[in-house]
Amino acid sequence: MATVAFAQGAVLSEPGDEIADVYFPHDGMISMLAVMRDGKAIETATVGREGVVGAMAGLGLYKSLVRMVVQLPMSATKLSAASFRKGVQKSDVIRDLCIDFNEVLLSQARVTAACNALHPIEQRFCRWLLQSADRAGGDKIALTQEFLAEMLGVRRTSVTEIASKIQAQGLISYSRGLITILDRKSLENLSCECFQTLLDQSAMLPTIR
Repeated sequence: MATVAFAQGAVLSEPGDEIADVYFPHDGMISMLAVMRDGKAIETATVGREGVVGAMAGLGLYKSLVRMVVQLPMSATKLSAASFRKGVQKSDVIRDLCIDFNEVLLSQARVTAACNALHPIEQRFCRWLLQSADRAGGDKIALTQEFLAEMLGVRRTSVTEIASKIQAQGLISYSRGLITILDRKSLENLSCECFQTLLDQSAMLPTIR
């Protein structure tokens, strides 16, 4: 095992890459993105310090099915997939945790897919900011508009318009890639129901430690 650190934007894997390592985040946030043939991508699930990245390698999934990007700067414990697989083979408890955690990620993906299809960009933007702030452990989030646009699957101009509108209402301040939440309660009111749904699901996450 080793402790490693990643900067925002670091790519841990692309679809089709062999899963060589399993990561247990200490902080930060990782986005899992579905990637289209034309290169466009959209976030389907996230993992923070409550979870693990690459757990299904313990059950024989040797290749990544998604792009994994560090959304917020992260430190993590790294374990080789081979070593983790040996541990799973020796422990029914760890195996069951891997299965449970994968089910939670699938549920996240289902909620996110519904959110992307049914809810306005403004609600999704607020949900995403709140979700990121919780993972960051504070009200300041270092995010560029390009990064936000990719995570939400929208144009940068759309993110600019929404951010300006919400900033004008006094709920956030945005400057040079740093977003500060000024009125969390009002931001929660603007967000869709999916924020609370994802919070409830995070509370159900198994601990693989």
